[in-house]
Amino acid sequence: NRGLRSEQIPNPTAEVGHCVHRIAMHRSRPGVLFMQKHWDVMRSDDAGEAWQEVSGNLPTDFGFPIDVHAHEPDTIYVVPIKSDSEHFVPDGMLRVYRSRTGGHEWEALTKGLPQRHCYVNVLRDAMAVDSLDPCGVYFGTTGGQVYASADAGDGWAP
Repeated sequence: NRGLRSEQIPNPTAEVGHCVHRIAMHRSRPGVLFMQKHWDVMRSDDAGEAWQEVSGNLPTDFGFPIDVHAHEPDTIYVVPIKSDSEHFVPDGMLRVYRSRTGGHEWEALTKGLPQRHCYVNVLRDAMAVDSLDPCGVYFGTTGGQVYASADAGDGWAP
């Protein structure tokens, strides 16, 4: 098949839950993949042969975007939302979550983001990182807002 694979991952016998929302990797480690799927954040250290869940202490494991820091290949970003039927951030608080451990531990990034009455979603391709130093992180919401962080997610501005 000329290098293309069509295997189901991570569990080919499961009846539901294989809706892949986004896959990200760092250019310096093409064999390490991060995936936000329907109900989990996953990591593969062998180019997708095997996957492990790394949702850890996220408030929910459902979301759409996932991205990798430009200079730190174990630093990843996600935006969890409430559920597959309620497409908005939990508790009306917009939070980006960052893991500096390849998904094993997560921290909420809230500085400059609305923490009350915010019922938006961040879709699959609505998050990006740049290659500046420090790394910039950007995302847009279903409400039309665009947020930028010039310090790898520590602080945000509209």
